[in-house]
Amino acid sequence: MKGTYFLGNGNFEIREKALSSLGPDEVLVRVAACGVCGTDVHIYHGDKGSAEVHPPVILGHELAGIVERVGENVDLVAAEDHVAIDPNIYCGKCRPCRQGKKQLCENLSAIGVTRDGGFADYCVVPQTQCFKVDQEIPIEHAAMAEPLACCIHGIDRAGIRPGSAVCVIGGGAIGLMMVQLARIAGASSVVLSEPNAFRRKVALEIGVDAAIDPLEEDLAARYEEVTGIHGADVVIECVGNTKAVEQAFAVAGKGAEIVLFSVPKPDTFHPLSLDDVYHKELSVTGSMIDPDTFERAVSLLNERRLKLAPIITHAYPTDRLEDAIRMQMSDESIKVVVSPDLTEPVALQPGESWKSYIFHAEIR
Repeated sequence: MKGTYFLGNGNFEIREKALSSLGPDEVLVRVAACGVCGTDVHIYHGDKGSAEVHPPVILGHELAGIVERVGENVDLVAAEDHVAIDPNIYCGKCRPCRQGKKQLCENLSAIGVTRDGGFADYCVVPQTQCFKVDQEIPIEHAAMAEPLACCIHGIDRAGIRPGSAVCVIGGGAIGLMMVQLARIAGASSVVLSEPNAFRRKVALEIGVDAAIDPLEEDLAARYEEVTGIHGADVVIECVGNTKAVEQAFAVAGKGAEIVLFSVPKPDTFHPLSLDDVYHKELSVTGSMIDPDTFERAVSLLNERRLKLAPIITHAYPTDRLEDAIRMQMSDESIKVVVSPDLTEPVALQPGESWKSYIFHAEIR
C-alpha cells in the first residue's frame, strides 16, 4: 500500500508500506475519505497537534472507510462495514483519565497524529475506535464524524439551553457545524460572524438567522440590530486568532458563556478585560477533542440531522496531500477531503458528491 508520510518542516513523501499482520483486536480499514483538519495545517507549519508529532508519520485523523479484515477477537465490526474512526486513544491510568477527564490524558495517542493515520490506502486501528456508519451515508460525510464529535463536546461545554441566543465566530467547517448543533440543542437564534462572503452564503443556506461581516460592521451593534438582544447568551469562537477572541468578548451579553473552541498557535495571547468578566459575569472555557461524544456524532450522521454537503467543497487524491493542505488554508474552501480513490482534484458543486469523479477504485 501507499502512504503519504509527513517528514517534518512542511515536507511529505509518498512511500510504500507493507500491510502488517493484524493483532487480535485490530481492524484493517480501507480508507475512502480523510478530511484535512486545521490541526493538520498546524502540524504542517511545525506546531503540535492534540499530541506531540514525531515524524516520519502518516497524518490524517478525520478518516472513514470500509472494513477490509478483522483480527480474531474483533466483534464490534465485520468485513465490508462502513466505519468512522475515533482517532483519540487514552491511557486510562493518568490522573485526568481517572478523574473522568480523559480528553486531558497525559499520555494521549492519536491515529493520524502520533501513529499512522488516514492519508494512506489503508489504516490499522483498534476495534474500539471503529464506529459503524449507515452505508447509505456518503463516505465523505462519515469522515466528518471526528470534527463533529469535537463540536459536540464544545456544545456540551457551552451549556446551550432551549431559547438561548447564540453567536458563532468563524464560518469554516467547524463553525458551520456549530451553528447547526446550536439549533439542535435548542437555540432560539443563531448568528454567524464571518468575513468570507462565500462562507456567509453557505451559512444562510444551512439556516443561520443572520451572517455578519465583522470587517464591514460592528459585530456587537449589528448583532443587537438583527436579534433585538443586547449581547449573546452563548458565544463560540472557532477561528483561533486574537481578533476573533476580541469579537467574542464584545458580542457576549451579561452572564454569557464564551467557548474558545479553536486551536490557536502556541504563542497566541489575548489581553483580558477583567472588568468585563466581573461586571458581565462571563464564563470562559476551552474545549479539547471529543471525549465520549463520537457515538453521538455518528448517530447524528446516521439520522441525517446535519447539512454536510455544502461544507465539503474540495476533494483531492491522497498523493496530492500538500496541494490539499494549501487549499484548506485558502479562502476558496470550507472543508477539503482526500481519498485514494481519486485521480484528480475536484471542486465540488453545492450538494454534489465526489463519487461521480472517481475514475478508479480498485483495491490496492
